[in-house]
Amino acid sequence: MRLQALLLPFLPLALLACASHAADIAVVGLFPGKAVLVIDGGAPKTFAVGSMVATDVILLAADESAATIAIGNRKQTIAIGQHVNRSSPVGPTSVVLQANGQGHFMVQGQINGGTIQMLVDTGATMIAFSEADAQRLGINYKAGQLARVNTANGSVPVYRVKLDTVKVGSIELNQVDAVVQQAGLPFALLGMSFLNRMEMRRDGEKMTLTKRF
Repeated sequence: MRLQALLLPFLPLALLACASHAADIAVVGLFPGKAVLVIDGGAPKTFAVGSMVATDVILLAADESAATIAIGNRKQTIAIGQHVNRSSPVGPTSVVLQANGQGHFMVQGQINGGTIQMLVDTGATMIAFSEADAQRLGINYKAGQLARVNTANGSVPVYRVKLDTVKVGSIELNQVDAVVQQAGLPFALLGMSFLNRMEMRRDGEKMTLTKRF
């Protein structure tokens, strides 16, 4: 099997200022079975699944999309370019996103426990994704309310649904409004039904989302 890797060579410097204020674990590279992590702003180190990353922190899983760590009795899934604060007793409430080459903020999130690629879109009223994604995630969207929304391609039919959970990095929200669109969405939109519960701060190619409520 061909080994694939994702690396962000300049990200540790970008995260250094954040890490200096709290105990931080950042993901800067991902391989099947391994993750390249920055601990408390130090030099990047490669850890294999099962390794003790830091005191009371173990790397449980890693693939090309995310790493899962255990912090004491808590599990956290972190995508590349994101970080968590391991010292928080109630779990971290902020994630840091890195812009891609087009200046967009894409994130590997979770809806109802299933993974999904989402684009941060402040112009979208609600989270939106395709029927194909809804079927893959096991969402009975046809039980939702049928409506129409205006898009760049005109008015399109959608189903309004309520999502049990939406997770981005270490931030998880419950009972989030969303729409399922029949066609025309190559990836999901992380809209304002999620983002309006965040404090959003952008610094160059980096965006920090902090949960407000």
